[in-house]
Amino acid sequence: MSAETDAAVRRAEDLAERCERTGAVTATAFLTPAEQFFIGNAFARREIRPLFAGGSGECERACAFFLPEYMDPETFDPGEYIRCVRFHSSFGAPGHRDYLGAALALGIGRERIGDIRIRGEDAWIFCLDTVEALLLELDRAGRFTVRTADCPLADVPPEEIRRESVTFTVQSLRLDAVTGGLFRLSRSAAAEQIRLGLVSLNYAVCERTDAAVREGDVISLRGKGKGSVVGIGGRSRKDRLFVTAERRL
Repeated sequence: MSAETDAAVRRAEDLAERCERTGAVTATAFLTPAEQFFIGNAFARREIRPLFAGGSGECERACAFFLPEYMDPETFDPGEYIRCVRFHSSFGAPGHRDYLGAALALGIGRERIGDIRIRGEDAWIFCLDTVEALLLELDRAGRFTVRTADCPLADVPPEEIRRESVTFTVQSLRLDAVTGGLFRLSRSAAAEQIRLGLVSLNYAVCERTDAAVREGDVISLRGKGKGSVVGIGGRSRKDRLFVTAERRL
């Protein structure tokens, strides 16, 4: 766990204690997938657990909300804390880096900005309610002029994510074997990537080729993306384990 992730976990623990003490909703800023993973693990056996929300389905960055006992997670509305600003460029299509750079140039911390969703000349930036007004003042992204408007969360189009289901067999559930199957590499090539520090297991760099992989684990290979193990079971005629995984394209 990195120092940044460890700090995020400790901050979440403080917020959970404040929620229990005051009976009021508490929330983090936007968290990376790694921070969400470790915070989720830290609260797995506690009565109070975080509710993660990024403003819309399929958001990678999300805030962790801690709710008092009298509140129902099913009816809780993150829209009271998370906003969205829509952008339109009439003479070009700014990219993710253009929008992020423009937002940071306004003095907005990265943790106050969630996902940036782009479709052609339009873009949507999720943000904390405390910085919405600043984003509405943004008039340029990269070299393009943009127009802004407040956008209800319900009006944000769904993220277009392409996923590929992958099924393969392994002799054992070692990291090198599963990484090779997930990214269509030979086991020796996968092992080399692991030794070079290019592979992460559950958002932490892992240089052990024989590290055990379990169902639900997330594996990332730098430059190739990431995938998750969604199923393990059954054996082939050669007594190899079947593994089903999902890879984000």
